[in-house]
Amino acid sequence: MQATILSLPWLSLAIWLPIVAGIIVLMLGSDQKPTLTRWVALIGSLISFVVTIPLYTGFDHKDGFFQFEELLSWVPAFNMHYHLGIDGFSLPLVLLTSFTTVIVVIAAWEVITKQIAQYMAAFLIMSGIMIGVFTTLDALLYYVFWEAMLIPMFLVIGVWGGPNRVYATVKFFLYTLLGSLLMLVAFIYLYHQTGSFELADYYLLPLSFKAQILIFIAFFMAFAVKIPMWPVHTWLPDAHVEAPTGGSVVLAAIALKLGGYSFLRFAMPIAPDAAHYFSTTMIVLSLIAVVYIALVALVQKDMKKLIAYSSISHMGFVTLGFFMFGQLALEGAMVQMISHGFISSAMFLCVGVLYDRVHSREISAYGGVVNTMPVFAAFAVLFAMANSGLPGTSGFVGEFMVILAAVKFNFWVAFFAATTLIFGAAYTLWMTKRVFFGEVANHHVAELADLNKREFFILAILAVLVIGFGVYPQPITEVMQATSAEFLKHMAISKLPVAGY
Repeated sequence: MQATILSLPWLSLAIWLPIVAGIIVLMLGSDQKPTLTRWVALIGSLISFVVTIPLYTGFDHKDGFFQFEELLSWVPAFNMHYHLGIDGFSLPLVLLTSFTTVIVVIAAWEVITKQIAQYMAAFLIMSGIMIGVFTTLDALLYYVFWEAMLIPMFLVIGVWGGPNRVYATVKFFLYTLLGSLLMLVAFIYLYHQTGSFELADYYLLPLSFKAQILIFIAFFMAFAVKIPMWPVHTWLPDAHVEAPTGGSVVLAAIALKLGGYSFLRFAMPIAPDAAHYFSTTMIVLSLIAVVYIALVALVQKDMKKLIAYSSISHMGFVTLGFFMFGQLALEGAMVQMISHGFISSAMFLCVGVLYDRVHSREISAYGGVVNTMPVFAAFAVLFAMANSGLPGTSGFVGEFMVILAAVKFNFWVAFFAATTLIFGAAYTLWMTKRVFFGEVANHHVAELADLNKREFFILAILAVLVIGFGVYPQPITEVMQATSAEFLKHMAISKLPVAGY
Protein backbone atom coordinates (compact mmCIF):
# COMPACT_ATOMS: atom_id res chain seq x y z
CA MET A 1 0.00 0.00 0.00
CA GLN A 2 2.85 2.38 0.89
CA ALA A 3 4.56 1.65 -2.42
CA THR A 4 1.34 2.48 -4.27
CA ILE A 5 1.03 5.78 -2.43
CA LEU A 6 4.60 6.75 -3.18
CA SER A 7 4.30 5.76 -6.85
CA LEU A 8 1.50 8.23 -7.59
CA PRO A 9 2.56 11.61 -9.08
CA TRP A 10 1.56 13.56 -5.98
CA LEU A 11 3.64 16.61 -6.82
CA SER A 12 2.16 16.92 -10.28
CA LEU A 13 -1.30 16.55 -8.76
CA ALA A 14 -0.48 19.26 -6.19
CA ILE A 15 0.60 21.62 -8.98
CA TRP A 16 -1.92 20.96 -11.72
CA LEU A 17 -5.13 20.17 -9.80
CA PRO A 18 -5.60 23.76 -8.52
CA ILE A 19 -4.69 25.12 -11.96
CA VAL A 20 -7.27 22.86 -13.64
CA ALA A 21 -9.79 23.75 -10.92
CA GLY A 22 -9.19 27.42 -11.64
CA ILE A 23 -9.82 26.88 -15.35
CA ILE A 24 -13.04 24.97 -14.56
CA VAL A 25 -14.18 27.83 -12.32
CA LEU A 26 -13.60 30.27 -15.17
CA MET A 27 -15.56 28.07 -17.58
CA LEU A 28 -18.52 27.27 -15.31
CA GLY A 29 -18.73 30.28 -13.06
CA SER A 30 -20.31 33.65 -13.61
CA ASP A 31 -21.79 36.47 -11.57
CA GLN A 32 -25.24 35.10 -12.47
CA LYS A 33 -24.36 31.79 -10.78
CA PRO A 34 -22.39 32.91 -7.71
CA THR A 35 -23.26 29.88 -5.56
CA LEU A 36 -22.03 27.40 -8.17
CA THR A 37 -18.86 29.41 -8.69
CA ARG A 38 -18.04 29.50 -4.99
CA TRP A 39 -18.71 25.81 -4.41
CA VAL A 40 -16.67 24.70 -7.41
CA ALA A 41 -13.79 26.88 -6.19
CA LEU A 42 -14.07 25.53 -2.65
CA ILE A 43 -14.22 21.90 -3.76
CA GLY A 44 -11.26 22.47 -6.06
CA SER A 45 -9.20 24.05 -3.27
CA LEU A 46 -10.12 21.29 -0.81
CA ILE A 47 -9.14 18.53 -3.25
CA SER A 48 -5.90 20.36 -3.99
CA PHE A 49 -5.16 20.50 -0.25
CA VAL A 50 -6.04 16.85 0.29
CA VAL A 51 -3.57 15.65 -2.38
CA THR A 52 -0.72 17.38 -0.51
CA ILE A 53 -1.39 15.43 2.70
CA PRO A 54 0.21 12.16 1.41
CA LEU A 55 3.39 14.16 0.84
CA TYR A 56 3.60 14.61 4.61
CA THR A 57 2.38 11.15 5.66
CA GLY A 58 4.66 9.42 3.16
CA PHE A 59 7.69 11.64 3.79
CA ASP A 60 10.77 9.94 5.28
CA HIS A 61 11.92 12.31 8.02
CA LYS A 62 15.34 10.62 8.20
CA ASP A 63 16.12 11.21 4.53
CA GLY A 64 17.74 14.59 3.93
CA PHE A 65 17.56 14.40 0.15
CA PHE A 66 14.77 14.85 -2.41
CA GLN A 67 11.74 12.57 -2.28
CA PHE A 68 8.63 11.98 -4.44
CA GLU A 69 10.77 12.77 -7.49
CA GLU A 70 9.21 12.93 -10.95
CA LEU A 71 11.40 13.19 -14.05
CA LEU A 72 10.20 13.62 -17.63
CA SER A 73 11.96 14.97 -20.69
CA TRP A 74 10.65 18.45 -21.53
CA VAL A 75 12.82 20.00 -24.27
CA PRO A 76 15.46 17.38 -25.15
CA ALA A 77 17.33 19.69 -27.54
CA PHE A 78 18.27 21.94 -24.60
CA ASN A 79 18.41 19.20 -21.96
CA MET A 80 15.39 20.60 -20.12
CA HIS A 81 13.35 18.36 -17.85
CA TYR A 82 10.07 18.38 -16.01
CA HIS A 83 11.79 17.44 -12.77
CA LEU A 84 10.00 17.68 -9.43
CA GLY A 85 10.95 16.70 -5.88
CA ILE A 86 10.58 17.85 -2.29
CA ASP A 87 12.75 17.81 0.81
CA GLY A 88 12.32 19.03 4.38
CA PHE A 89 12.51 22.67 3.30
CA SER A 90 9.87 22.55 0.58
CA LEU A 91 7.33 20.16 2.15
CA PRO A 92 6.01 22.55 4.86
CA LEU A 93 5.72 25.35 2.31
CA VAL A 94 3.73 23.17 -0.10
CA LEU A 95 1.28 22.32 2.69
CA LEU A 96 1.07 25.97 3.74
CA THR A 97 0.29 27.04 0.17
CA SER A 98 -2.52 24.56 -0.40
CA PHE A 99 -4.01 25.26 3.04
CA THR A 100 -3.90 29.04 2.56
CA THR A 101 -5.76 28.73 -0.73
CA VAL A 102 -8.68 27.04 1.04
CA ILE A 103 -8.74 29.86 3.61
CA VAL A 104 -8.70 32.54 0.90
CA VAL A 105 -11.60 30.94 -0.97
CA ILE A 106 -13.73 30.73 2.18
CA ALA A 107 -12.77 34.27 3.22
CA ALA A 108 -14.01 35.65 -0.12
CA TRP A 109 -17.31 33.73 0.03
CA GLU A 110 -19.63 36.67 0.68
CA VAL A 111 -17.17 39.53 0.28
CA ILE A 112 -16.46 39.26 -3.46
CA THR A 113 -19.70 39.90 -5.36
CA LYS A 114 -18.40 40.93 -8.79
CA GLN A 115 -16.20 38.90 -11.14
CA ILE A 116 -16.34 36.06 -8.63
CA ALA A 117 -15.13 33.36 -11.00
CA GLN A 118 -12.10 35.38 -12.07
CA TYR A 119 -11.18 36.14 -8.46
CA MET A 120 -11.43 32.53 -7.29
CA ALA A 121 -9.67 31.21 -10.39
CA ALA A 122 -6.76 33.63 -9.93
CA PHE A 123 -6.02 32.24 -6.47
CA LEU A 124 -6.43 28.60 -7.50
CA ILE A 125 -4.10 29.00 -10.47
CA MET A 126 -1.64 31.00 -8.37
CA SER A 127 -1.63 28.20 -5.76
CA GLY A 128 -0.56 25.61 -8.33
CA ILE A 129 2.11 27.91 -9.74
CA MET A 130 3.62 28.64 -6.31
CA ILE A 131 3.68 24.93 -5.43
CA GLY A 132 5.56 24.53 -8.72
CA VAL A 133 8.19 26.99 -7.48
CA PHE A 134 8.60 25.01 -4.25
CA THR A 135 8.90 21.61 -5.95
CA THR A 136 10.76 22.00 -9.26
CA LEU A 137 14.35 20.79 -9.56
CA ASP A 138 14.93 22.14 -13.06
CA ALA A 139 16.15 25.74 -13.17
CA LEU A 140 14.26 26.80 -16.28
CA LEU A 141 11.00 25.21 -15.11
CA TYR A 142 11.52 27.01 -11.82
CA TYR A 143 11.97 30.31 -13.67
CA VAL A 144 8.76 29.73 -15.65
CA PHE A 145 6.76 29.13 -12.46
CA TRP A 146 8.49 32.04 -10.69
CA GLU A 147 7.55 34.54 -13.38
CA ALA A 148 4.09 33.06 -14.03
CA MET A 149 3.13 33.75 -10.41
CA LEU A 150 3.27 37.49 -11.16
CA ILE A 151 0.34 37.32 -13.59
CA PRO A 152 -2.50 36.23 -11.26
CA MET A 153 -1.20 38.40 -8.41
CA PHE A 154 -0.97 41.38 -10.77
CA LEU A 155 -4.60 40.80 -11.76
CA VAL A 156 -5.79 40.31 -8.19
CA ILE A 157 -4.35 43.64 -7.04
CA GLY A 158 -5.08 45.48 -10.29
CA VAL A 159 -8.73 44.41 -10.63
CA TRP A 160 -9.96 44.03 -7.04
CA GLY A 161 -7.55 46.41 -5.30
CA GLY A 162 -7.97 49.85 -3.81
CA PRO A 163 -7.99 53.31 -5.42
CA ASN A 164 -4.20 53.35 -6.02
CA ARG A 165 -4.08 49.79 -7.31
CA VAL A 166 -2.55 50.69 -10.69
CA TYR A 167 0.46 52.34 -9.05
CA ALA A 168 0.86 49.42 -6.61
CA THR A 169 0.63 46.74 -9.32
CA VAL A 170 3.09 48.45 -11.64
CA LYS A 171 5.57 48.96 -8.80
CA PHE A 172 5.16 45.34 -7.67
CA PHE A 173 5.60 44.05 -11.22
CA LEU A 174 8.66 46.17 -12.05
CA TYR A 175 10.50 45.41 -8.81
CA THR A 176 10.04 41.66 -9.09
CA LEU A 177 10.57 41.40 -12.84
CA LEU A 178 13.82 43.40 -12.93
CA GLY A 179 15.32 41.30 -10.15
CA SER A 180 14.26 38.11 -11.89
CA LEU A 181 16.01 39.03 -15.14
CA LEU A 182 19.38 38.88 -13.37
CA MET A 183 18.45 35.44 -12.06
CA LEU A 184 17.78 34.32 -15.64
CA VAL A 185 21.24 35.56 -16.66
CA ALA A 186 22.73 33.43 -13.87
CA PHE A 187 20.81 30.36 -15.07
CA ILE A 188 22.03 30.89 -18.65
CA TYR A 189 25.62 31.11 -17.42
CA LEU A 190 25.22 27.93 -15.38
CA TYR A 191 23.66 26.18 -18.37
CA HIS A 192 26.68 27.02 -20.52
CA GLN A 193 28.96 25.65 -17.79
CA THR A 194 27.08 22.36 -17.35
CA GLY A 195 24.96 21.89 -20.48
CA SER A 196 22.03 21.29 -18.16
CA PHE A 197 19.32 23.06 -16.22
CA GLU A 198 19.36 20.37 -13.52
CA LEU A 199 19.78 21.72 -10.01
CA ALA A 200 21.87 18.71 -8.97
CA ASP A 201 24.45 19.54 -11.65
CA TYR A 202 24.71 23.11 -10.40
CA TYR A 203 25.36 21.91 -6.84
CA LEU A 204 28.40 19.92 -8.01
CA LEU A 205 29.81 22.57 -10.34
CA PRO A 206 33.16 24.03 -9.17
CA LEU A 207 32.97 27.76 -9.81
CA SER A 208 35.68 30.38 -9.43
CA PHE A 209 35.28 32.82 -6.57
CA LYS A 210 34.54 35.68 -8.99
CA ALA A 211 31.85 33.61 -10.72
CA GLN A 212 30.29 32.71 -7.38
CA ILE A 213 30.22 36.35 -6.33
CA LEU A 214 28.45 37.43 -9.52
CA ILE A 215 25.99 34.51 -9.40
CA PHE A 216 25.16 35.17 -5.76
CA ILE A 217 24.54 38.87 -6.48
CA ALA A 218 22.26 37.97 -9.40
CA PHE A 219 20.25 35.60 -7.21
CA PHE A 220 20.27 38.09 -4.35
CA MET A 221 18.62 40.76 -6.49
CA ALA A 222 15.75 38.42 -7.35
CA PHE A 223 15.23 36.86 -3.94
CA ALA A 224 15.83 39.94 -1.77
CA VAL A 225 13.08 41.81 -3.63
CA LYS A 226 10.64 38.94 -3.13
CA ILE A 227 11.23 38.55 0.65
CA PRO A 228 11.53 41.67 0.66
CA MET A 229 14.76 42.74 2.35
CA TRP A 230 15.71 46.31 3.18
CA PRO A 231 16.22 48.50 1.10
CA VAL A 232 14.22 46.86 -1.75
CA HIS A 233 11.11 46.50 0.39
CA THR A 234 9.12 49.58 -0.58
CA TRP A 235 6.81 47.77 -3.02
CA LEU A 236 5.29 45.55 -0.32
CA PRO A 237 3.42 48.11 1.85
CA ASP A 238 1.85 49.65 -1.28
CA ALA A 239 0.86 46.23 -2.61
CA HIS A 240 -0.65 45.19 0.74
CA VAL A 241 -2.62 48.40 1.20
CA GLU A 242 -4.15 48.24 -2.27
CA ALA A 243 -4.66 44.45 -2.44
CA PRO A 244 -7.98 42.86 -1.46
CA THR A 245 -7.88 40.78 1.73
CA GLY A 246 -7.16 37.54 -0.13
CA GLY A 247 -4.32 39.15 -2.02
CA SER A 248 -2.75 40.41 1.20
CA VAL A 249 -3.09 36.96 2.77
CA VAL A 250 -1.34 35.20 -0.13
CA LEU A 251 1.33 37.91 -0.41
CA ALA A 252 2.25 37.63 3.27
CA ALA A 253 1.71 33.92 3.82
CA ILE A 254 3.21 32.52 0.61
CA ALA A 255 4.72 35.00 -1.84
CA LEU A 256 7.31 36.36 0.62
CA LYS A 257 8.39 32.78 1.36
CA LEU A 258 9.37 32.22 -2.28
CA GLY A 259 12.40 34.47 -1.78
CA GLY A 260 13.49 32.87 1.48
CA TYR A 261 13.09 29.35 0.11
CA SER A 262 14.99 30.24 -3.06
CA PHE A 263 18.01 31.40 -1.06
CA LEU A 264 18.21 27.88 0.36
CA ARG A 265 17.56 26.15 -2.93
CA PHE A 266 19.68 28.22 -5.31
CA ALA A 267 21.85 31.12 -4.09
CA MET A 268 23.50 29.48 -1.11
CA PRO A 269 24.19 25.89 -2.30
CA ILE A 270 25.23 26.90 -5.83
CA ALA A 271 27.62 29.62 -4.60
CA PRO A 272 28.52 28.52 -1.03
CA ASP A 273 31.83 30.39 -0.85
CA ALA A 274 30.12 33.60 -1.92
CA ALA A 275 27.35 32.97 0.59
CA HIS A 276 29.93 32.78 3.38
CA TYR A 277 31.70 35.85 2.00
CA PHE A 278 28.49 37.90 2.01
CA SER A 279 27.17 36.46 5.29
CA THR A 280 28.11 39.53 7.35
CA THR A 281 26.38 41.82 4.84
CA MET A 282 23.28 39.63 4.86
CA ILE A 283 23.19 39.59 8.66
CA VAL A 284 23.49 43.39 8.81
CA LEU A 285 20.68 43.84 6.25
CA SER A 286 18.56 41.37 8.20
CA LEU A 287 19.10 43.24 11.47
CA ILE A 288 18.22 46.54 9.80
CA ALA A 289 14.94 44.94 8.73
CA VAL A 290 14.31 43.61 12.23
CA VAL A 291 15.04 46.90 14.03
CA TYR A 292 14.52 49.80 11.62
CA ILE A 293 11.43 48.44 9.85
CA ALA A 294 9.88 47.67 13.26
CA LEU A 295 10.31 51.35 14.14
CA VAL A 296 8.73 52.32 10.83
CA ALA A 297 5.77 50.06 11.68
CA LEU A 298 5.39 51.89 14.97
CA VAL A 299 4.39 55.16 13.28
CA GLN A 300 1.87 53.75 10.79
CA LYS A 301 -1.74 54.92 10.89
CA ASP A 302 -3.11 52.32 8.46
CA MET A 303 -3.59 48.83 9.93
CA LYS A 304 -2.65 47.03 6.72
CA LYS A 305 0.49 49.09 6.28
CA LEU A 306 1.49 48.41 9.88
CA ILE A 307 1.09 44.65 9.38
CA ALA A 308 2.97 44.88 6.06
CA TYR A 309 5.97 46.50 7.75
CA SER A 310 5.65 43.94 10.52
CA SER A 311 6.00 41.20 7.88
CA ILE A 312 9.23 42.74 6.57
CA SER A 313 10.60 42.90 10.11
CA HIS A 314 9.68 39.28 10.86
CA MET A 315 11.12 38.06 7.57
CA GLY A 316 14.41 39.62 8.64
CA PHE A 317 14.65 36.73 11.09
CA VAL A 318 14.50 34.31 8.18
CA THR A 319 17.57 35.62 6.35
CA LEU A 320 19.31 36.16 9.69
CA GLY A 321 18.85 32.49 10.54
CA PHE A 322 20.03 31.34 7.12
CA PHE A 323 23.32 33.20 7.15
CA MET A 324 24.49 32.17 10.61
CA PHE A 325 25.06 28.69 9.14
CA GLY A 326 23.89 26.73 12.18
CA GLN A 327 21.28 24.01 12.32
CA LEU A 328 19.28 25.63 15.12
CA ALA A 329 19.28 28.98 13.32
CA LEU A 330 18.37 27.40 9.99
CA GLU A 331 15.47 25.41 11.41
CA GLY A 332 14.33 28.43 13.42
CA ALA A 333 14.22 30.49 10.23
CA MET A 334 12.10 27.82 8.53
CA VAL A 335 9.72 27.65 11.51
CA GLN A 336 9.50 31.44 11.40
CA MET A 337 8.41 31.28 7.75
CA ILE A 338 5.63 28.78 8.46
CA SER A 339 4.49 30.57 11.62
CA HIS A 340 4.46 33.93 9.88
CA GLY A 341 2.25 32.38 7.22
CA PHE A 342 -0.41 31.57 9.81
CA ILE A 343 -0.12 34.76 11.87
CA SER A 344 0.06 37.24 9.00
CA SER A 345 -2.89 35.51 7.30
CA ALA A 346 -4.92 35.81 10.49
CA MET A 347 -4.05 39.46 11.02
CA PHE A 348 -4.90 40.49 7.47
CA LEU A 349 -8.16 38.55 7.72
CA CYS A 350 -8.96 40.43 10.93
CA VAL A 351 -8.38 43.74 9.16
CA GLY A 352 -10.60 42.45 6.37
CA VAL A 353 -13.40 41.71 8.84
CA LEU A 354 -13.33 45.30 10.07
CA TYR A 355 -12.95 46.79 6.60
CA ASP A 356 -15.97 44.86 5.29
CA ARG A 357 -18.07 46.52 8.00
CA VAL A 358 -16.65 50.04 8.26
CA HIS A 359 -14.73 50.42 4.96
CA SER A 360 -11.76 51.99 6.65
CA ARG A 361 -8.32 50.66 7.58
CA GLU A 362 -7.33 53.74 9.58
CA ILE A 363 -6.59 53.00 13.22
CA SER A 364 -8.21 56.30 14.18
CA ALA A 365 -11.54 55.12 12.74
CA TYR A 366 -11.91 52.55 15.51
CA GLY A 367 -11.86 52.28 19.27
CA GLY A 368 -13.70 50.09 21.75
CA VAL A 369 -14.39 47.31 19.23
CA VAL A 370 -14.31 44.77 22.08
CA ASN A 371 -17.58 46.23 23.36
CA THR A 372 -19.50 45.34 20.20
CA MET A 373 -17.44 42.43 18.80
CA PRO A 374 -16.14 40.52 21.85
CA VAL A 375 -15.57 37.20 20.04
CA PHE A 376 -13.74 38.87 17.19
CA ALA A 377 -11.67 40.95 19.61
CA ALA A 378 -10.59 37.78 21.44
CA PHE A 379 -9.25 36.28 18.21
CA ALA A 380 -7.63 39.54 17.13
CA VAL A 381 -5.83 39.99 20.46
CA LEU A 382 -4.62 36.38 20.32
CA PHE A 383 -3.10 36.93 16.87
CA ALA A 384 -1.62 40.25 18.03
CA MET A 385 0.08 38.45 20.91
CA ALA A 386 1.39 35.81 18.52
CA ASN A 387 2.74 38.57 16.27
CA SER A 388 4.55 39.96 19.32
CA GLY A 389 6.21 36.59 19.92
CA LEU A 390 4.25 35.58 23.03
CA PRO A 391 5.41 32.19 24.43
CA GLY A 392 2.83 29.52 23.76
CA THR A 393 2.17 30.79 20.25
CA SER A 394 3.93 29.83 17.03
CA GLY A 395 5.32 33.35 16.75
CA PHE A 396 7.60 32.68 19.69
CA VAL A 397 9.13 29.40 18.50
CA GLY A 398 10.98 30.50 15.37
CA GLU A 399 12.18 33.80 16.82
CA PHE A 400 13.39 32.11 20.00
CA MET A 401 15.33 29.49 18.00
CA VAL A 402 17.03 32.16 15.89
CA ILE A 403 17.83 34.37 18.91
CA LEU A 404 19.18 31.36 20.82
CA ALA A 405 21.42 30.48 17.87
CA ALA A 406 22.48 34.13 17.60
CA VAL A 407 23.64 34.13 21.24
CA LYS A 408 26.15 31.41 20.34
CA PHE A 409 27.05 33.17 17.09
CA ASN A 410 27.62 36.76 18.30
CA PHE A 411 26.29 38.65 21.31
CA TRP A 412 25.51 41.87 19.42
CA VAL A 413 23.68 40.02 16.66
CA ALA A 414 21.56 38.39 19.38
CA PHE A 415 21.07 41.73 21.14
CA PHE A 416 19.71 43.52 18.06
CA ALA A 417 17.64 40.49 17.04
CA ALA A 418 16.07 40.36 20.49
CA THR A 419 14.84 43.95 20.17
CA THR A 420 12.00 42.53 18.09
CA LEU A 421 10.47 41.31 21.35
CA ILE A 422 10.24 44.96 22.42
CA PHE A 423 9.47 46.72 19.15
CA GLY A 424 7.14 43.97 17.93
CA ALA A 425 5.13 44.22 21.11
CA ALA A 426 5.20 48.02 20.91
CA TYR A 427 3.67 48.47 17.45
CA THR A 428 1.28 45.52 17.80
CA LEU A 429 -0.03 46.55 21.21
CA TRP A 430 -0.20 50.19 20.08
CA MET A 431 -2.58 49.17 17.32
CA THR A 432 -4.50 46.69 19.49
CA LYS A 433 -5.10 49.20 22.28
CA ARG A 434 -6.44 51.90 19.98
CA VAL A 435 -8.61 49.64 17.86
CA PHE A 436 -10.10 47.25 20.39
CA PHE A 437 -10.02 48.72 23.88
CA GLY A 438 -11.51 51.76 25.59
CA GLU A 439 -14.93 53.29 25.07
CA VAL A 440 -16.85 52.94 21.83
CA ALA A 441 -15.32 55.62 19.64
CA ASN A 442 -18.11 56.42 17.17
CA HIS A 443 -21.42 55.25 15.78
CA HIS A 444 -19.71 53.01 13.20
CA VAL A 445 -18.14 50.96 15.98
CA ALA A 446 -21.38 51.02 17.98
CA GLU A 447 -23.22 49.40 15.06
CA LEU A 448 -20.69 46.62 14.43
CA ALA A 449 -21.94 43.03 14.37
CA ASP A 450 -19.77 40.23 15.71
CA LEU A 451 -18.34 37.40 13.62
CA ASN A 452 -20.63 35.31 11.46
CA LYS A 453 -20.14 31.54 11.25
CA ARG A 454 -17.87 31.71 8.22
CA GLU A 455 -15.56 34.29 9.77
CA PHE A 456 -15.51 32.44 13.09
CA PHE A 457 -14.61 29.18 11.35
CA ILE A 458 -11.64 30.69 9.52
CA LEU A 459 -10.20 32.51 12.53
CA ALA A 460 -10.78 29.50 14.80
CA ILE A 461 -8.77 27.22 12.51
CA LEU A 462 -5.90 29.69 12.39
CA ALA A 463 -6.05 30.16 16.18
CA VAL A 464 -5.76 26.39 16.70
CA LEU A 465 -2.73 26.26 14.39
CA VAL A 466 -1.04 29.26 16.01
CA ILE A 467 -1.45 27.82 19.51
CA GLY A 468 -0.91 24.21 18.44
CA PHE A 469 2.45 24.84 16.77
CA GLY A 470 3.38 27.21 19.57
CA VAL A 471 2.97 24.45 22.12
CA TYR A 472 4.09 21.53 19.93
CA PRO A 473 6.23 22.58 16.93
CA GLN A 474 7.68 19.12 16.31
CA PRO A 475 5.49 18.33 13.26
CA ILE A 476 7.28 21.20 11.50
CA THR A 477 10.79 20.74 12.88
CA GLU A 478 11.08 16.98 12.46
CA VAL A 479 10.61 17.03 8.67
CA MET A 480 13.45 19.51 8.15
CA GLN A 481 16.14 18.19 10.52
CA ALA A 482 17.76 15.72 8.11
CA THR A 483 17.54 18.19 5.23
CA SER A 484 19.08 21.03 7.24
CA ALA A 485 21.94 18.73 8.35
CA GLU A 486 22.69 17.76 4.73
CA PHE A 487 22.41 21.39 3.64
CA LEU A 488 24.99 22.54 6.18
CA LYS A 489 27.34 19.72 5.17
CA HIS A 490 27.11 20.94 1.59
CA MET A 491 27.70 24.55 2.64
CA ALA A 492 30.83 23.56 4.55
CA ILE A 493 32.52 22.21 1.42
CA SER A 494 34.15 24.76 -0.87
CA LYS A 495 33.10 24.67 -4.52
CA LEU A 496 36.20 26.51 -5.75
CA PRO A 497 38.13 24.77 -8.54
CA VAL A 498 41.60 23.40 -7.78
CA ALA A 499 43.22 26.60 -9.02
CA GLY A 500 41.53 28.45 -6.16
CA TYR A 501 40.97 32.18 -6.25
